[in-house]
Amino acid sequence: MAIVEAKNIKKTYKQGKVKVEALRGVDLTVDKGEFFALAGPSGSGKTTLLNIIGGLDMPDSGIVIVDNNTFKDMNQADLATLRLHKIGFVFQAYNLIPVLSAIENVEYVMLLQGVPRTKRRNRAKAILDDVGLGGKYDRRPAELSGGQQQRVAVARAIVSGPAIVLADEPTANLDSKTGEGLLLMMKQMNLEKKVTFIFSTHDSMVMEYAERLVTIKDGRIVNDENRS
Repeated sequence: MAIVEAKNIKKTYKQGKVKVEALRGVDLTVDKGEFFALAGPSGSGKTTLLNIIGGLDMPDSGIVIVDNNTFKDMNQADLATLRLHKIGFVFQAYNLIPVLSAIENVEYVMLLQGVPRTKRRNRAKAILDDVGLGGKYDRRPAELSGGQQQRVAVARAIVSGPAIVLADEPTANLDSKTGEGLLLMMKQMNLEKKVTFIFSTHDSMVMEYAERLVTIKDGRIVNDENRS
């Protein structure tokens, strides 16, 4: 069953007086439970496509449907609600809140969702245990390594049970051993919790772990390889 459908997506940016065609009519369908990677060089359009799937950016034309929600029928408040309840985000730069502890960072999305304090605290502890950070609940981001911060970011992305997790270059700032550990952890969560993962990457290791690899170049999909 499709959880993401993107139909004839086009997006052009202006850089000064120059127009840059980031996406040139992209068609993409992602099924529920896939462990999926969008690969391509810098400037290929993969991050733009990921941001459009996440409702962080809007296409100039085309249709985006995520978990049966059609974006063109939604206003900004509707999109914000969809992101809050249906989509988890993992960013290259972690995007943790510096003044909050690991457990508070993980709890933050649930706080916005209105989950009661005891319930969100228990969920946050359980997910931090799952990602190997039991005992580090009270450490702030500056007291954690890069790999540990990214694990907190992954825990935050999945703790509320989203339908899909979008990960933009999640291993870019990590050494290969730490990156592989993170990928194995996300793969386990994909299998156990049936969460759909979509990566934007140019890391060959992420490409190797992906069950489906779509290559994008100059704003167009040039290859779609299913390895499952």
